[in-house]
Amino acid sequence: MTYTIAARCPTSGKLGMAIATYSLVAGQLCRGMQANIGLAITQAFPRQANQSTALRLLGAGFSAAHVLQILQADDPHAEYRQTCVLGRSGRPAVFTGTQARGWAGHFIGEDFAAFGNVLADKRVLDAMCEAFIRRTEDALEDRLLAAIEAARDAGGQAGRSGHLPERSAAIVVVDREDVPELDLRVDFHPAAVDELRRLYETYRPYHDYYRLRATAPGTGLPQEEFQANLDRQHGIARDTA
Repeated sequence: MTYTIAARCPTSGKLGMAIATYSLVAGQLCRGMQANIGLAITQAFPRQANQSTALRLLGAGFSAAHVLQILQADDPHAEYRQTCVLGRSGRPAVFTGTQARGWAGHFIGEDFAAFGNVLADKRVLDAMCEAFIRRTEDALEDRLLAAIEAARDAGGQAGRSGHLPERSAAIVVVDREDVPELDLRVDFHPAAVDELRRLYETYRPYHDYYRLRATAPGTGLPQEEFQANLDRQHGIARDTA
């Protein structure tokens, strides 16, 4: 009961993923990413060991398609899962098992893959792809977040009793450094995609500020002054008493 988009930016080379689901802590259970290596995601019935294995194999030089074949051969329950593997270059490899609950399916595009299970119908997947494709001029993280918002708006998840709300969501982007460029998670919230958007918009002005604190300590403003400047820019008055 999850929908996900994974992508590589052809301009910057960055890799990223965004996920939303009725399940809890999807950002922990479903994602595996490593800078300079690639990403691997399992969902429907996630198996975290698959992700760590995939990253080791990508790091050893195997293609995404070959890695996916190895994962399937080594997993007696592969048919219950959706699995995506994407390296720093090349086409994504995706598998939707026959036991993944419907509606379930995937789409492989140029430098991206979208996939989901327990969806309202195929239109959810189509909406996710369309939102990602039409925003080619935007940053990777903006395209990923727009894609899962579009999937939600197209009906999202639907179980036997009807619509299922998104209770966890995550967005992660990696580049060349050991730590992610962006790593935001909502582990439990009644409207997790909305909350992820709120976190993203709150954090975005801080991105370069925190990078400066890491690379040039002592040269930036104290954090409370930086926040006060942001508040003034947005016309926000805070009671500091």
